[in-house]
Amino acid sequence: MIPKSFLFLSVAASLTLGTAHAAGVLAPLPPFYEWSEPVSAAPGTMLRTEKLTESWLPPATGKALRILYSSTNGLNNTEKTAVSGYILFPRSAPPKGGWPLVSWEHGTVGFADQCAPSRRGPSKRDQAYLNAWLEKGFAVVATDYQGLGTEGVHPYLLYRPEAYSALDAARAVIGDRSLDIQNRIVLIGQSQGAGAALAAAWEYPHYAPQLHIVGGVLTGLVTAIGDKERNGQTSVDQHYTTILKMDPAFAMLRLAGSDQAIAPQTDLPAYLSEKGKALYKTANEGCLHDLFNQAKALDIHEGGELIKSDLPPSDAKFNTYFDLPDGHVTIPLFVGTGLSDNMAGTNGQYEAVKTLCQAGTSVVWYKYPGLTHSGTVNYALQDSWPFVQGVMAGRPAPSSCHDLAEPGPIQTPRTDVKFNN
Repeated sequence: MIPKSFLFLSVAASLTLGTAHAAGVLAPLPPFYEWSEPVSAAPGTMLRTEKLTESWLPPATGKALRILYSSTNGLNNTEKTAVSGYILFPRSAPPKGGWPLVSWEHGTVGFADQCAPSRRGPSKRDQAYLNAWLEKGFAVVATDYQGLGTEGVHPYLLYRPEAYSALDAARAVIGDRSLDIQNRIVLIGQSQGAGAALAAAWEYPHYAPQLHIVGGVLTGLVTAIGDKERNGQTSVDQHYTTILKMDPAFAMLRLAGSDQAIAPQTDLPAYLSEKGKALYKTANEGCLHDLFNQAKALDIHEGGELIKSDLPPSDAKFNTYFDLPDGHVTIPLFVGTGLSDNMAGTNGQYEAVKTLCQAGTSVVWYKYPGLTHSGTVNYALQDSWPFVQGVMAGRPAPSSCHDLAEPGPIQTPRTDVKFNN
């Protein structure tokens, strides 16, 4: 498998969250997100919608809806579940045949229900990014992911729940004829969302073959693919690879989101230190930036400080649910990597591109000197937009697979690029 050099790192998404709140506590979720009866509708069916008028809507938004739709529980592949999200429409009239669709997969925000982007809104950075796609004539559907805003634990970073959530959001809005959405889709994601978009690209021929997905745009890619020894992938520092050494905020999301979703019967507080219990409380009441603030206040520096002695047994199963089985994807991919990305890392993104290329996937990889995890998102539009125009028109996508090189040491960030924090 690819070294986990960037599994828990979407700090940029947390630094500019849309809706402020006091002391890390938000009001209870509105009734819209509650679905008390069993979900009987086929996956990808719209369950309900409501109009969105929030101040965080990108300025190019003409109409916006909060959505609740049916999906498959990606933890067991058998049960159906309700997932929330939102859809944005451009201001102009739809083209003949309906709006082409961007399926947006967001980066890390937390695992508590109140962190759902359909409620809080995207970050300022992501508002600008989604606004650009609206101006280019795309409708944008954005999933919250399974368990984020709705019933159950959010399976943070686990590829099938994220893939199913994204694909069924697309099926739901395309299937609702009143929305005037055409079946031509680009998967776009950043950080955790880049991994989710890649997972959706990998899954859709099996799970949702009726969708016409033409390509994917991935920045700050977070993924692991296949077998490490088979692919000759390199290792990285332990603060990226092990829960005991990583940043405590992301370690808590792994414990309380990923591991707890895998084994919900686990009594997680029994495994936590006193500081770990305090951070766990914050994770349940607040979002990612609250975890950063609380970890600093508690003087916690590594994930190991959250643990009393041993990790929960469910943590050993994480890779089974996180790693993509292989790197063969049937649509062309754009991957953008900031060479100052010390949050997701650069070597892991190189390993992902290499593995995808080895499996025969068409990948064009852009590397951006001096750009960070956050700065790459909007900056890469100058290259990802021509890529999308090409795949939408059915032209062969360019490929970097014949000329891959390791990115080298993390660079010093530029100071002249917006959101390059």
